[in-house]
Parts: sequence; structure tokens; C-alpha cells
Amino acid sequence: MRRLIVDVTPLQESPRFRALYLANLMAGFGHQITFVAIPYQVYLITESTLAVGALGLAQFIPLMAVSLIGGAVADAFDRRKLLVIGHLALASTSAALVFNAALPQPLVWPLFALSALNAGFAGVINPARMAAIPTVLRREMIAQGFALNQTMHEVAAAVGPALAGLLIARYSLRLTYSIEAIAFLVSAAVLIFVGRLRPEGGGRAVSLSSIGEGLRYLKAQPLIQSGFLIDLNAMVFGMPRALFPAIGTSIFGGDASTVGLLYAAPGAGALVAALTSGWVGSVSRRGRVVVIAVVVWGAAIAIFGLTSHLPLALGLLALAGAADVISAVFRNTILQLVVPDALRGRLSSVHTAVVGGGPRLGDLEAGVVATLTSVRFSVVSGGAACVVGALAIARFMPQLWNYRDEAVEAG
Repeated sequence: MRRLIVDVTPLQESPRFRALYLANLMAGFGHQITFVAIPYQVYLITESTLAVGALGLAQFIPLMAVSLIGGAVADAFDRRKLLVIGHLALASTSAALVFNAALPQPLVWPLFALSALNAGFAGVINPARMAAIPTVLRREMIAQGFALNQTMHEVAAAVGPALAGLLIARYSLRLTYSIEAIAFLVSAAVLIFVGRLRPEGGGRAVSLSSIGEGLRYLKAQPLIQSGFLIDLNAMVFGMPRALFPAIGTSIFGGDASTVGLLYAAPGAGALVAALTSGWVGSVSRRGRVVVIAVVVWGAAIAIFGLTSHLPLALGLLALAGAADVISAVFRNTILQLVVPDALRGRLSSVHTAVVGGGPRLGDLEAGVVATLTSVRFSVVSGGAACVVGALAIARFMPQLWNYRDEAVEAG
């Protein structure tokens, strides 16, 4: 039983990891509120799933443009300072969302513009955050640290959207965005206690050569490429979150609180999986688990698209979320163990582009397909495509399927 429960040893051993963990938790709540409030407000104003899907494109472009530079910056400067500045910037965009929501007739274009800014900030914040975790833990605890990190993320993903939906339905978008701003400010304050997070060797100067060095390393690592590709496949085809406002209000006949439950369900399932992830440190065939988890994710999403029963729909989304968190833990562990610290920021920036850009492309794909066909067809076809893509990657890029951690096997 003890092996089943998530291992909290990293929190017990490292005060710096505890501070980083708490800061990331508060920022996670802020992000999850954003993920519900902005799409819901866009749908409320436009009544268009295509407009909600277009939010993904507005976020994707700056995220991709900034990510590679952000990774180079994370390998050049104190990562703690980057995180503090980034979270203060997110608090400022939240304040702008409060102002827009307070207008007699809120405007649509600021929602797109501020979403784009947030995505650009994420291009710097996320590589620094990912690269910071191995810095404050010993090697034997890195897998457990990422499991805890996923637990934290899923607590935010389970509670944040449901809270956002409740706040919007009971109170207002203005209050919801205000709470989001407070979460980012608290996160910035807590990061002060993490201490300096300079890259090993003092860091590499930001330059095109530095960015190119990271890309050349990635080009020579098919294992890492396959991990990125299988996640991109899952998020582009199997992530129907842009359709949740339409599904919640039209198919299930609910309001903002129903939409919030749909956004929260994957996080709830992922939280259960993360809390029972004590076994992850003993798994050596980590790539094989990634492939299986992505197949389960896609199958659950496809079946979700067929149901008209809300409790079953929430259960299927929870199953998908559980599979996703297992995939994420092992993909992150493989990445951070294979890549040397001096390159972690730059490779984590590619990870940010994939993990952050994939769902945004998925928003666009889901919105376009739903507009051309139907909401149900968009969800079902996307889940099926995710399953096919995962099996194809396992077949034609066998490095991921065959990967094993020899240190774990040596035990």
C-alpha cells in the first residue's frame, strides 16, 4: 500500500523543492482559472465554437515564437528570477482581464490579446520551472519529484476549473479574474524562498548559437523526439477542451458550472492517478507506459464524444486525465534524466512548445472540425486519431517503446 501512495520524500528532504512546489501550486490555480474563464467569456459573447478554437491559434503563435528563446534564457540566467518576473507579468494580464470584464459590454479582442501575452510569458516560465526541479533534488528522487509535481498540477486542474465555473455562475467574471491575479502574486512571493537557481557552469549566453546547440542535441536524440511527438499527437487530436462550453451548455443543457465540471474532470482523474503514483520510481520500461497511457487517453476521449449522460462523460474525462498524468510523469522523467543540466532549459523549451502548443492547436482543430461537421464528430474522430497516431509512433519510432532505465533495473 505504501508503494502505491505518491512518494513525498522530495518534499521532506528539500526545503527548496517545498517552496518551488507551493509556488507552482498557486500559479497552477491561476492558470486553471484562466483556462475556463477566457474560453467561456469568448463563447458567451460570440456563441461560436470556432471563435473559442481560434483562441488556441492566438496562443500558439507567441508560445512557439518565445519558447526557444525562453529556453536559452533559462540556461543563461537565474531561473528563480525568471519565474518571479514571469508570475508578476501574469498577474498584470489578470488585472487587465478584470478591467475588461468590468466594462458594460466586455470586448472580445482583449481576450485574444491577453491570451497571446500569457502564452508568450509561458514560453519563458515553463522551461525555467521544468529545469529547476532537478536542480533542487538528488537524482534518485527526480521521478518522485515529477510525480509530486504532477500531483500538484492535478490538484489545481481538478479544483481550479470547478472553482472558476462556480465563481462565474454565482458571482462574476470580474471576481474570478481578480482571484486569478492574487494567485499569481502569491506565487511570485513564495518563489523568493527557493534560493538562486543558476544553471550548472554559470549558464550559457543567450544567442542564436545557444538556441542552435539545443536543436542540434534534439536532432540527435530520437528517444526525446518520439516523446515529444506522441504528446503532440495526443493533444492535437485528443484534446476537445475548446468544445466544452458548447458541450456543457448545449448537449448537457447546463450553465457555467457544468462547463467548469467538464474542464475539471480530467484533472480529478489525473489527481487520483498522481496520488497513487508511488510505484513510478520502480518502473524501468517508462517509454512503454507512455505509449499505453496515450492509447487509453484517446480511447476514453472517443467514447466521451458518444455519450449523452453527464456522470459517464465526467468519468470518461477523469479516466483520460489519469492516463495523461502517467504519460506526463514518465515523459518528463525521461527528458530530465537524458538531458544534461546545461541544456535542460533549451530542451525544456521545446517541451513547453509541445505541451503548451499542442492543446492550443487541438483547440483550433476541434473548433474547425466541429464547425464543418458537428461537435460529437469532432470529439470522436479526434480520440480515434490519437489512438492510431500513438500506435504508429510506437511502431515506426521504437526508441520510446524499447526505452528502459538501467539504473532502476540495477536497483
